[in-house]
Amino acid sequence: MMRRVVVTGMGAITPLGLNVDEFFENVKAGNHGFGPITRFDASEYKAKVAAEVKGFVGKNYMDFKAAKRMELFSQYAVAATKEALEQAGLDMEKEDPYRVGCSIGSGIGGLETMEREYAKLTQKGPSRVNPLMVPLMISNMAAGNVSIAYGLKGKSINVVTACATGTHSIGEAYRSIQVGDADVMVAGGTESCICPLGVAGFAALTALSSSEDPDRCSIPFDKDRSGFVMGEGAGVVVLESLEHAQGRGAKILAEVVGYGATSDAYHITSPAEDGMGAATAMKWAVQESGAAMEDIMYINAHGTSTHHNDLFETRAIKEAFGEHAKEMKINSTKSMIGHLLGAAGAVEFITCVKEIQEGYVHVTRGLEHPDEELDLDYVQGQGVEMDLTYALSNSLGFGGHNASILVKKWAE
Repeated sequence: MMRRVVVTGMGAITPLGLNVDEFFENVKAGNHGFGPITRFDASEYKAKVAAEVKGFVGKNYMDFKAAKRMELFSQYAVAATKEALEQAGLDMEKEDPYRVGCSIGSGIGGLETMEREYAKLTQKGPSRVNPLMVPLMISNMAAGNVSIAYGLKGKSINVVTACATGTHSIGEAYRSIQVGDADVMVAGGTESCICPLGVAGFAALTALSSSEDPDRCSIPFDKDRSGFVMGEGAGVVVLESLEHAQGRGAKILAEVVGYGATSDAYHITSPAEDGMGAATAMKWAVQESGAAMEDIMYINAHGTSTHHNDLFETRAIKEAFGEHAKEMKINSTKSMIGHLLGAAGAVEFITCVKEIQEGYVHVTRGLEHPDEELDLDYVQGQGVEMDLTYALSNSLGFGGHNASILVKKWAE
């Protein structure tokens, strides 16, 4: 018998706020977090706009010495976890620490560390490379540092599936609790690579928007879309078995009821043109829940604002849901915070929970000129108040990684 799994805490560090409430208030208001890149001189780069986290100070969330031994992606994860654990009211002194695990992934890890230390290597020689270079850089250190900071001694994993990392991390945590590997999992994704190598690399792929207009740079499903905008941040949730959450009197925010994961086995960066991989992941997530496809009225799309993704994801939604697709609301949180890469799916999962709680589906900001083949309801113009029982969140990663996770309004 698979155990039921519920959400009891959420934390976020985003370009629109340093906690979940501030973030979601800005999302509801239709605000965006885009602006000129300030981390380095981007004047010679094809992409000059990003969604940077503003006002984050690591020592406000953790010991100053500990913060110095972490790259930003790890600091964001530790900070978001602090908020999530506080909301969940999880007292680790009352828990068996070996039953509390961690599944926090990062798509890229410490790219800034690599840049910095490579410059030292070439300019000053190998003896000047930081002894902490490797633990600063490797992507599993978000999960490692969170586990160390909060005493989580259970299963600790780092999923790396590019842009699908956050959704896979939460999905695998959900599975771990279902089958009894853990009672509690701290799960999510984190990323910080708005740096010269990161921006140059994605721009060279022609994946990034070259627009310098913050209001029109990330416009998912719009005819004029030209690429995604780099974002950064972290999203972390506390998942528990229903029995464990009720046993300690926790307030339950939502229930996770389905998870589907597939591979396109098609191309290193492009989704499959027929959308079959993503469609299958969506179908599996819904089937696991026991709901009918027609019960799903809302999808938080991957919606990156690239030509290929938005077209092929639309095809995937039609393939999965048939005629019912035209009845559904579909939006993209990336229209406001850009693409958080490994953190995207986690922050979008949190968005789904908040939308269910508040009965509100946010606008796809910047969508003005619908593309001819993109003929679904992408929540253009303004958000919509609606009573949601389910929210389905999609993430599609480079390499053909597809993940869909289904959240349900909490009802005993």
